[in-house]
Amino acid sequence: MTSESQHAGDYPHLHHVKVIGQQTNLLDAVRKAVEPHAPHLHDNDFVMRSSSQGNYCAVTISLEVQHEAQLLAIYTAVKAVDGVILCL
Repeated sequence: MTSESQHAGDYPHLHHVKVIGQQTNLLDAVRKAVEPHAPHLHDNDFVMRSSSQGNYCAVTISLEVQHEAQLLAIYTAVKAVDGVILCL
């Protein structure tokens, strides 16, 4: 069993969160969900790609995570966005 203090040395670090969904405004929705937990992010920290047939979108967020609680809050907020299918 690991404790949170054992992982404290892993932070801060650059982390990439990938979100896949079917919402037409997925980028804006993900940005709004992440903003309270990482207000320092800029437009170039978000990259969006559409699938070849245009049925899905993928948003990748590159951010420096300060601690595990911040990362968990980001994943929780993003998973709650309507239209999100997968969050990695």
